[in-house]
Amino acid sequence: MESKPTKKIRKGDLVLVTTGNDRGQTGIVKGRKGDLVVVQGLNLRKKHVKRNEQARTGGIVEFEKPIHASNLRVCSGDDKTPVKLKVRQDAQGDRQFVYQQGDQEVVYRSVKHPK
Repeated sequence: MESKPTKKIRKGDLVLVTTGNDRGQTGIVKGRKGDLVVVQGLNLRKKHVKRNEQARTGGIVEFEKPIHASNLRVCSGDDKTPVKLKVRQDAQGDRQFVYQQGDQEVVYRSVKHPK
Protein backbone atom coordinates (compact mmCIF):
# COMPACT_ATOMS: atom_id res chain seq x y z
CA MET A 1 0.00 0.00 0.00
CA GLU A 2 1.49 3.33 -1.08
CA SER A 3 1.11 6.46 0.99
CA LYS A 4 0.09 9.79 -0.52
CA PRO A 5 2.80 12.47 -0.62
CA THR A 6 2.38 15.24 1.94
CA LYS A 7 1.08 18.59 0.74
CA LYS A 8 2.27 20.51 3.79
CA ILE A 9 5.74 21.20 2.36
CA ARG A 10 6.17 22.99 -0.95
CA LYS A 11 8.71 25.07 -2.86
CA GLY A 12 9.78 28.23 -1.01
CA ASP A 13 8.90 26.99 2.50
CA LEU A 14 11.38 27.32 5.37
CA VAL A 15 12.00 23.89 6.91
CA LEU A 16 13.96 22.41 9.82
CA VAL A 17 15.76 19.07 9.48
CA THR A 18 14.83 16.74 12.37
CA THR A 19 17.11 13.75 11.68
CA GLY A 20 20.34 12.90 9.90
CA ASN A 21 23.68 14.66 9.55
CA ASP A 22 22.04 18.08 9.04
CA ARG A 23 19.79 17.80 12.13
CA GLY A 24 18.87 21.21 13.56
CA GLN A 25 19.68 23.18 10.41
CA THR A 26 17.14 25.18 8.45
CA GLY A 27 16.85 25.86 4.74
CA ILE A 28 14.48 26.86 1.97
CA VAL A 29 12.85 24.18 -0.19
CA LYS A 30 14.13 24.29 -3.78
CA GLY A 31 11.89 21.59 -5.17
CA ARG A 32 9.92 18.47 -4.44
CA LYS A 33 9.03 15.20 -6.14
CA GLY A 34 6.61 13.01 -4.22
CA ASP A 35 7.83 12.69 -0.64
CA LEU A 36 11.42 13.68 -1.51
CA VAL A 37 12.35 17.32 -0.91
CA VAL A 38 15.49 19.19 -2.02
CA VAL A 39 16.55 21.81 0.54
CA GLN A 40 18.97 24.59 -0.42
CA GLY A 41 22.41 24.09 1.13
CA LEU A 42 21.55 20.89 3.04
CA ASN A 43 22.36 17.19 2.48
CA LEU A 44 25.30 18.09 0.20
CA ARG A 45 27.12 15.36 -1.70
CA LYS A 46 30.21 15.41 -3.91
CA LYS A 47 30.59 13.75 -7.29
CA HIS A 48 33.76 13.35 -9.33
CA VAL A 49 33.06 14.36 -12.93
CA LYS A 50 35.23 13.62 -15.96
CA ARG A 51 35.91 16.38 -18.44
CA ASN A 52 33.40 16.31 -21.31
CA GLU A 53 31.30 18.69 -23.42
CA GLN A 54 28.88 19.51 -20.58
CA ALA A 55 31.58 19.86 -17.88
CA ARG A 56 34.49 21.48 -19.72
CA THR A 57 36.92 21.40 -16.81
CA GLY A 58 35.72 18.35 -14.90
CA GLY A 59 36.60 17.97 -11.22
CA ILE A 60 34.52 17.63 -8.09
CA VAL A 61 30.90 18.86 -8.22
CA GLU A 62 28.90 19.48 -5.05
CA PHE A 63 25.10 19.14 -5.17
CA GLU A 64 22.07 18.74 -2.88
CA LYS A 65 20.43 15.35 -2.52
CA PRO A 66 16.73 15.03 -1.63
CA ILE A 67 15.54 14.46 1.95
CA HIS A 68 12.37 12.54 2.82
CA ALA A 69 9.52 14.83 3.90
CA SER A 70 9.06 12.93 7.17
CA ASN A 71 12.50 14.17 8.28
CA LEU A 72 11.51 17.83 7.86
CA ARG A 73 9.31 20.22 9.87
CA VAL A 74 7.82 23.46 8.56
CA CYS A 75 9.06 26.62 10.33
CA SER A 76 7.00 29.71 11.02
CA GLY A 77 8.41 32.97 9.72
CA ASP A 78 11.76 34.40 10.76
CA ASP A 79 12.01 32.91 14.27
CA LYS A 80 12.69 29.44 12.74
CA THR A 81 10.54 27.57 15.26
CA PRO A 82 9.01 24.36 13.91
CA VAL A 83 5.22 24.28 13.89
CA LYS A 84 2.62 21.54 13.56
CA LEU A 85 0.25 22.29 10.69
CA LYS A 86 -3.41 21.34 10.85
CA VAL A 87 -6.10 21.64 8.18
CA ARG A 88 -9.10 23.85 8.95
CA GLN A 89 -11.94 25.28 6.87
CA ASP A 90 -12.74 28.98 6.88
CA ALA A 91 -16.20 30.55 6.60
CA GLN A 92 -16.22 30.29 2.78
CA GLY A 93 -15.36 26.57 2.92
CA ASP A 94 -11.76 26.95 1.72
CA ARG A 95 -9.21 24.70 3.40
CA GLN A 96 -6.23 26.32 5.13
CA PHE A 97 -3.14 25.15 6.99
CA VAL A 98 -3.08 26.64 10.49
CA TYR A 99 -0.77 26.32 13.49
CA GLN A 100 -1.18 27.08 17.17
CA GLN A 101 0.64 30.16 18.56
CA GLY A 102 -0.20 30.56 22.21
CA ASP A 103 -3.99 30.47 22.49
CA GLN A 104 -4.78 31.47 18.91
CA GLU A 105 -4.63 29.73 15.55
CA VAL A 106 -2.50 31.44 12.90
CA VAL A 107 -3.13 30.81 9.18
CA TYR A 108 0.01 29.52 7.45
CA ARG A 109 -1.39 29.32 3.90
CA SER A 110 -4.34 27.99 1.97
CA VAL A 111 -4.45 24.47 0.54
CA LYS A 112 -4.37 24.25 -3.23
CA HIS A 113 -7.49 22.70 -4.70
CA PRO A 114 -6.93 19.76 -7.06
CA LYS A 115 -7.83 20.43 -10.70
